[in-house]
Amino acid sequence: MLSGRKSVVVAIAVLLGLIVVFLANSFFSGVERQRDQQSREAQLVQVLVASQPLEFGTVLTPQNTKLTKWPAGSLPQGAFQTAIGVVNNPKGPRVALRPMVVGEPILASNISGADGRASISALLPDGMRAVAVGIDAVSGVGGMVSPGDIVDVLVTRKMAGDSAGNEDQMTDIVLEKIRVIAIDQVADNKATDPKVAKTATLEVDAVGAQKIALAQEVGTVSLALRNVTSIEDGANMTVTQQDLGSGWRSAPSRRSQSSSPGLAGLPPGFYSEAPMGAPRYAAPRPAAPAAPPRPAGLTVEIVRGTAPTTYEVKRHGS
Repeated sequence: MLSGRKSVVVAIAVLLGLIVVFLANSFFSGVERQRDQQSREAQLVQVLVASQPLEFGTVLTPQNTKLTKWPAGSLPQGAFQTAIGVVNNPKGPRVALRPMVVGEPILASNISGADGRASISALLPDGMRAVAVGIDAVSGVGGMVSPGDIVDVLVTRKMAGDSAGNEDQMTDIVLEKIRVIAIDQVADNKATDPKVAKTATLEVDAVGAQKIALAQEVGTVSLALRNVTSIEDGANMTVTQQDLGSGWRSAPSRRSQSSSPGLAGLPPGFYSEAPMGAPRYAAPRPAAPAAPPRPAGLTVEIVRGTAPTTYEVKRHGS
């Protein structure tokens, strides 16, 4: 009987011991987890992010922004750790200068200044200019050019030179690898739907702005859409009507080879003007020596001593 009681007491003691060990282990585990959580929270900072999708020109408000935890080691440059001066700015509301997605940190470079104006100038890097170019369905690549695309700027104008006709034209590449900032008044680089616009705003330097302004005065400006990852430069050569193929002839060449249909087949000099009533046909006269063909394109004149010599400037593909 006594041994049975001892066994019960021992069993109860063992059970109580196990319960104490379990409770102690749970307590210390909870303390450890709490310490780890506090340590992780100590490495996080508050960052102002977008709580709703923001489009270009959207005013920042408490409804579309919020403060959230962000790892201190990966904090983006220009991020705001408080909403003061950003959302409730006493000098005026601030707006988004580029589209933002939900959870994206709001950076100083992506919003306007204290005046709250959604200005394109805020998107320009230092030393760059924004220049507007008039376009249509043809010169604007059928409406396929969108903000953020890369284009080449071409100008088509009349060919210079004494030997060039009124209809002779040439095309040059004015600028290469130019970024499109806006189409009409849309600067959202997510607006990719084809749209026939009237104006394209390009990002160029000061010299490029001068070239575009002059090109629009002397000829027709058009855009050539190119691959955004393309790094090679173009040929940068002048293309004339001679480069279009053998089916085209210059205006002087057409005039020299054209003749009256009624005189086709008659020898040179056979037809002559005569007084009224006199025979209009005379004996053939010796033909004058043929003059050297006149160049139809650009020419260069070189003077050696006192004798000038004219050379025709050859074109690509001729």
